[in-house]
Amino acid sequence: MRLVVHDLAHRFPGTDLLFEHLDMTVDPGMTVAVCGPSGCGKSTLLSILAGWEKPYAGSVERIGIARTGWVFQNPVGVAQRSALDHVVFPLLAKGFSREEAEPQALEAMGLFDLDHAAGRRFSELSGGEAQRLMLARAVCSRPDMLLVDEPTAQLDTRTAHSVSHVLGNLANQGMIVLVATHDPDTRDACDHVVDLAHYAPNG
Repeated sequence: MRLVVHDLAHRFPGTDLLFEHLDMTVDPGMTVAVCGPSGCGKSTLLSILAGWEKPYAGSVERIGIARTGWVFQNPVGVAQRSALDHVVFPLLAKGFSREEAEPQALEAMGLFDLDHAAGRRFSELSGGEAQRLMLARAVCSRPDMLLVDEPTAQLDTRTAHSVSHVLGNLANQGMIVLVATHDPDTRDACDHVVDLAHYAPNG
């Protein structure tokens, strides 16, 4: 399993290039921080890596990557559904029974210290809890590659360190992990840093 990016460039119609000549190879066990100033294309790059956005130029090879988990920057859920309902949903969609899905979902919630919140409604969660819930939902189905957009934006320093540690452990278990972040602590916790400012046309 491997993610290979070659000479990648992107622009939206009628705009200047966000970045160009981006090359990287990411293997299981690696955590990669995608950094750079606001508007430099961090979230866009994650979309390209996921296959949701077609790059302006260059190529992305997802060798042996069958399942991709995605965590958006802003957590969105169904207000009246429980936290556990949100995490089991991807497993139910794959054909698991509720009985089969719940232990796996609870295990994922435990990784992010959400055991206490399983029965609470999404509307009752704090912003930080909701953000961690989206992480739990993404990892419960055990994707090959995990793409995370600003995972610590709503977290205090201690919880942010804990989340970075969990993401590192997931990588060590064989997952490819890429994190778009502006947080220097999250960046420093990753094995490799891609600073998109260096790939801007005038960078």
